[in-house]
Amino acid sequence: MGFGIGMADERRRTARQHIVFLLLLGILLYFVGNGGLAITDPVESNYTLTAKEMIGAGDYISPRIYGNYWYDKPVFFYWELIAAFEIFGQTDFAARFFPGLWSIVSMLLTYGFGRRLFGERVGFVAAVIFGASVEGWYVGHAIITDTTLVVALSGMLIAFFFGYMRREKRWYYLAFALAGVAVLTKGPIGLCLPGLIILVFLAWERRLRELLSIHILLGFVLFFAVCALWYVPMVQLHGTDFLDTFLGVHNVLRATVSEHPQQNVWYFYPLVFLGGCFPWSLAVLPAVARKLFHRDVHLPQSSEVRFLVVWAVCVFVTFQCFATKYITYTFPYMVPLAILFARYFVAHPQLFRSLAGFMTALFVVAACFVAPPLMRSHSGVLAAAPIVELSQEREAVSGQAPLIVSYRTDYQTSLVYYSGLRVARLETAEVVEKFRPHDGEISWSAKEVMPFEAIEDLPTDRDIILVTGAGSEHGGELTEDDLARNLSGSWQLVQTAGNRRIFLRTETKEAAE
Repeated sequence: MGFGIGMADERRRTARQHIVFLLLLGILLYFVGNGGLAITDPVESNYTLTAKEMIGAGDYISPRIYGNYWYDKPVFFYWELIAAFEIFGQTDFAARFFPGLWSIVSMLLTYGFGRRLFGERVGFVAAVIFGASVEGWYVGHAIITDTTLVVALSGMLIAFFFGYMRREKRWYYLAFALAGVAVLTKGPIGLCLPGLIILVFLAWERRLRELLSIHILLGFVLFFAVCALWYVPMVQLHGTDFLDTFLGVHNVLRATVSEHPQQNVWYFYPLVFLGGCFPWSLAVLPAVARKLFHRDVHLPQSSEVRFLVVWAVCVFVTFQCFATKYITYTFPYMVPLAILFARYFVAHPQLFRSLAGFMTALFVVAACFVAPPLMRSHSGVLAAAPIVELSQEREAVSGQAPLIVSYRTDYQTSLVYYSGLRVARLETAEVVEKFRPHDGEISWSAKEVMPFEAIEDLPTDRDIILVTGAGSEHGGELTEDDLARNLSGSWQLVQTAGNRRIFLRTETKEAAE
């Protein structure tokens, strides 16, 4: 008896040491250098500007951007950003706080689940693999919904598995509550994806009758109650406008019509797997190749391994079937993959320690020295201050605020976020009409909600600040003469800020006459 108590105390002590180590490792991987990582385009800036405008409007229900309601994603991630901005101020560190925090939580979930399934060492190694993978590190720094989704979805699946294996049905209620959070974070996929995983797993286990449990039915009641916190007021406030855009464009269209056709190729996600799970994916390839060569491959016999395999494969296959493909879509398979990989690396401790140490050092160097200049080059942060200064100067001279336009370059929402100014996308009237959303039409044009300005309608009685690329994108670097030919008027290059050139056109002669 005394020996058993001693062993239990030793396990608890080891678990505490592992948790402390993982917390410190998570802080090192996901928070060091965050304050120097500028908000980038085109994705991160959409989230941060939306949260900023929700705060400004005092409206914490309806996401909005450029003064328009914005139905791209549900509200939960915006709530996180708003909370971080209220606590830390509207800083780059605040914007990246919750993605970093949820990444650490994901590491701890991986540790806890792996530990329960296969023991202390597997759980610990799996958590390090999750944290020290390329995709884990990237998503943990990105201002996107995926870390929140992974915590909610993984927690839901883990809770279901505990309820199923232990016959403790109260776990099902936690599972359905977390499914509600997932749907508040990413939409219907937050229930459909884990639902598919559970369905396939139970079919493999020949236990589909489990779905008829009263606890499953009551769990759905809890799920709908959580979802109703936001979806009900949104339908009441915005009606079919919200349903058509949110469900039609951002869910159905995303699954059936590729937003980026060049990425809709069969090998996209196999490459994402190899690169995103690096270095662990490449390190296990020789062992996998040997098993295949010797035909030493068989279906898993235990429920634990079956569940992990179904989880990982269903995520991969589901998004492989989606027309629109993004690097982060398959991120929810990282938890089961990390645990499965850990079973190999526990038997190869020296390889594990070498790879973990190398990747940790690499990520810290990247966060402090490589990522900051790279991210500034994909952000409007450097151009924001000069444009604000020039705008204020011209308004003091002319008595009215200048028109600010982005021309022949990728539109930067981050410039709007950092400057607080309205920046319109300058195009011909024909192109403006092409991108304008049309009533009753479900198309990708519904995403183009930034303000537009037609070249043909440029005012002659107002100063214009024009922002364009400093490189060769979109037809080459523009000069004053190019602008005079294409847009008329006399243009002056005021400043080059990072990857942007800033031009000024003052009131034209025609307006003066």
